[in-house]
Amino acid sequence: MKTAFIGLGVMGFPMAGHLKAAGHEVAVYNRSPEKARRWAEKHGGFAFATIAEAVSDAEVVLLCVGNDDDVRDVVAQALPAMGERGVIVDHTTTSAKVAREMAALAANSGRSFVDAPVSGGQAGAENGQLTIMAGGDQAAYDRVLPVIEVYAKAVRRMGEVGAGQLTKMCNQIAIAGVVQGVAEALHFAKRAGLPTDDVLAAISKGSAQSWQMENRWATMARGEFEFGFAVDWMRKDLCIALDEARANGATLPGTALIDQFYAEVQAMGGARWDTSSLVARLEK
Repeated sequence: MKTAFIGLGVMGFPMAGHLKAAGHEVAVYNRSPEKARRWAEKHGGFAFATIAEAVSDAEVVLLCVGNDDDVRDVVAQALPAMGERGVIVDHTTTSAKVAREMAALAANSGRSFVDAPVSGGQAGAENGQLTIMAGGDQAAYDRVLPVIEVYAKAVRRMGEVGAGQLTKMCNQIAIAGVVQGVAEALHFAKRAGLPTDDVLAAISKGSAQSWQMENRWATMARGEFEFGFAVDWMRKDLCIALDEARANGATLPGTALIDQFYAEVQAMGGARWDTSSLVARLEK
C-alpha cells in the first residue's frame, strides 16, 4: 500500500522501517527534519518537508506523535491531502475523547480513523513485536490490519473508536501497579540484607513473576534508569486514565497514588528516567 508515517521518535522510526521492509511504499514526516532525512537514508523511503506532501494520496496514514493536541494538528493537515477513502491509524497514546473527535472529522471527509495505541516499548518497536489495541469501524480495521501487523506480535480490535485508547489505559494502570510492587520488593530485599540476584531467581519463578521483574529488577538494583519509557510519558498516560476514571466513575486509588510517586521522581530530576525509577524515591 501507499502509506505515510508521521512521527519518527524512538517508536515511530523503527515502525516505519518495518513498513518499508515489508514492501509498502512509505513517505515520512517528522517535526525535526533531520530525523526524517536520517530515516530515508537508512531505509530508502521518502522524506518530506510538510505533512501534506508526505500524505499526498496515501491509502493509510500512520501517526505516532506526542499528545492529544499533536494528533489534532496532524489530522487537520493530513485529511485534505491524503487519498480518498483513506484510513488514519493513530498509534499515539491519547484520550478516548480525541480519538472520537478525529473519527468524526475523518468521517466528514469520507475517510476513516482507527485508534491503535501500542505496548512493548522501544525494544518491541525495533523487533517488530508490539502489541496493538485497536478501536474503529470493522471495515477500516480490516483494511489496515495487513499494514500494522508487520511490526506487531499481537493485534486485537477492542471495539468502536476509542476502545483502543481505553484498553491502553488499562495497560498503563496495570504496569504502574506492577512497577511499584517490584520497587518495594527490591527495596525490602536490600534493607533485609538479602542478595538481590538470589531473591530475583527465587521469586521470579513463582506467582510474583512479571515482565517488569524479569527485565527491570537488575537495572533497578544497580540504580540504572537512563533508558526505556520515560517518567514524563507515564505521567501523561496515567493522567489520561485518571481523567477517564473521573468521567466513568471508576475508582483508581492505587493509580492516583503511584502517579504522585512519579511526580516525586520528576522532582528528583528523573523526568526522562525509565518508569522503573520508582525505586529511586524509596532509596533517596
